Amino acid sequence: MVLLQAGAGSGNYSFLILMVGMFAVMYFFMIRPQQKKQKEQQKMVSELKAGDEVVTAGGLHGKVVSTDETTVTISTGGAARLTFDKNAIAKKA
Repeated sequence: MVLLQAGAGSGNYSFLILMVGMFAVMYFFMIRPQQKKQKEQQKMVSELKAGDEVVTAGGLHGKVVSTDETTVTISTGGAARLTFDKNAIAKKA
């Protein structure tokens, strides 16, 4: 009887170690890279200036005309000027 109880206790510890290991793997391969990507995106958006060529999340290509704290005005050619939220900018072209 005593041996069965000791065996069950060690099974709980190995399960706990397995769960901690799985969480660590998830953190380093999924959560951490996503946070790094978000920081890079925020940095890119905050450094936008007039003349930069950008692509929006919707796929629109254009050149930045002006920026303020929350919006970016983009020229797509001709006289058209479109205003987007800064979060809608996907990348620099």
